Amino acid sequence: MTNSDGIINSGWNLDHSYARLPKIFFSTLEPNPVRSPAIVKLNSSLALSLGLNGKTLQTEEGVEILAGNKVPEEALLLAQAYAGHQFGHFNRLGDGRAMLLGEQLTPQGERMDIQYKGSGRTPYSRGGDGRAGLGPMLREYIISEAMHSLGIPTTRSLAVVTTGETIIREENQPGAILTRVASSHLRVGTFQYAAQWASEEELRALADYAIDRHYPDAKAQENPYLFLLQEVIKRQAELIAKWQLIGFIHGVMNTDNMTISGETIDYGPCAFMDVYDPATVFSSIDREGRYAYGNQPYIGGWNLARFAESLVPLLHDTQEKAVEMAQDALSDYSRLYKSSWLKGMRAKLGLINEEEQDEALIQDLLGMMKKYGADYTNTFRWLSFDKQKKSVLFGTEEFTKWFEQWQARLGRQENSQASSKQLMQNSNPAVIPRNHLVEEALDAAVEEGDYSVMESLLDVLSKPYAHELDEGKYCSEPPDSNRPYQTYCGT
Repeated sequence: MTNSDGIINSGWNLDHSYARLPKIFFSTLEPNPVRSPAIVKLNSSLALSLGLNGKTLQTEEGVEILAGNKVPEEALLLAQAYAGHQFGHFNRLGDGRAMLLGEQLTPQGERMDIQYKGSGRTPYSRGGDGRAGLGPMLREYIISEAMHSLGIPTTRSLAVVTTGETIIREENQPGAILTRVASSHLRVGTFQYAAQWASEEELRALADYAIDRHYPDAKAQENPYLFLLQEVIKRQAELIAKWQLIGFIHGVMNTDNMTISGETIDYGPCAFMDVYDPATVFSSIDREGRYAYGNQPYIGGWNLARFAESLVPLLHDTQEKAVEMAQDALSDYSRLYKSSWLKGMRAKLGLINEEEQDEALIQDLLGMMKKYGADYTNTFRWLSFDKQKKSVLFGTEEFTKWFEQWQARLGRQENSQASSKQLMQNSNPAVIPRNHLVEEALDAAVEEGDYSVMESLLDVLSKPYAHELDEGKYCSEPPDSNRPYQTYCGT
C-alpha cells in the first residue's frame, strides 16, 4: 500500500511534540538525498515493536525512507539545538549530522524518537559534512543492541544503510546512515542551551516538556522542577552504576551525551574493559583520562551539577534558595550511585542479603584483579560456576584467603547455595562485545563487504547470559598485543 505521494506504507505513525516547543530549540530541514542507498542491516524485532513493517522497509521505497531520500507523508524533519561541555569546555552545539524524522507512536502506546544519524549537513554542522562512515554506524548498532540485551537503558538501532558515497576521514570508507530510536533526544546540553540563550519562559517550556514526556508524576508534586532534577539524578546514578558493573566505558561523557531519560546515547569511542583497571581509557581523544572507567561515576556527578545549574531559575524565586535546593538534590547522587553499584556487585557475588563488610570484600577482589591483571568479565563468570581457570589471580595466596572469606560470607545467608549461584549467573554475562571481536566484524563488513561475521556476533550478543557458550570464541580474552587498543569518534 502506498500513500498519495507514492511512499510505501511501512506502519509509520508519527507525531511531532518536540516541534511544538519554541522555535529556538530546533531548525526544520529538507531531505538531504544520497546517491544510491542500500540496506545492510535491519533490526526486524525492533521494527515490529515500533509498529513498523520490516518487509516493506527493505523494499526500494523503504530503503529510500531509511536513507532520508524520501520521508513518510506525516514526517517533519528537524535538527535539535543544544550545547554542551566537551572535555570540560562549554560550546554551542546541535545536531550537526542528525535529523529527527518524528516520534513514532507505537502499538504499546509509547512515544519513540526516530532519528537519522549521518544524514548530512544541518544549521549546526559547524563546517562538517554531516555524514558518517559505515564502520562507526555499524559499531553503534552492535554496541547499542548489546547494551539492550545486557539490560542497560540505551538508545537502539533500527537500521543501517550505505549511501553509495565515500566519507573522507583519517581513512576513507563507505558512507552510511544509522536510524536511531530513543525515548527522546533531550540532553543535559539541551537545558544548558536553554539556560544560556533562551528566555526563562522558553526554559520552563522545555522543562515542562521533559516532565510530560519522561516524568509525568512531577505534575502532582509541590515543586515539579525539583522533582525533575531529583529523578534525573536518580536515573543517571543507576545508569552509570550499570555501566561500571559490566565494564562499559563510554569514552566521551560530554554533557551533550547525557540524556534526561536516563538512556545511554552516542556510542562513539566506546569500548568494554578486558583486564580490570580503573584507569582504562580507549578513546584516542581522551588524552588526559578524563573519561576513564574509574572516573565515570564522578563525571556523572559533574554533568548533573551542570543540569542543576540550568534549572536554578525554575527551582525557586530566590536564587540563593534555588541554589541550596539544587545542592541538596545533588548531594544524593553519590549515595544513589553507591547503593546501585553495591546492589549490583552483591548480585555478581551471589550475596542476597546485606552485611556491612560487603564493600570491603568487593574492593579486596577488585584490588587483586587489578594487581594481577585479571579479566573483569571472565573472573566473575568463573566464580559463578566455581571454575577457577588458569589465571595468575586464582593461584595466589591472596585469592585463596579471599575465597575462604567469600565462602564464609555466603554461608551466613539463609538462602540456598543454588539461589546464590543462580543470582550470579543472571548477573554476570558470559559474553560482552569484546573489542577484538567488534573490530573483526567491522573489518569484514567495511573492507570485504562480508556481514556474516557481524551477524554471528549479534546473534551471540543477543543472549549474553547464555552460559552454555563456555569457553568458545566469544568468551575468550583478546590475544596479546604490543599495541594498546584505541577507539575513535568516527565523526
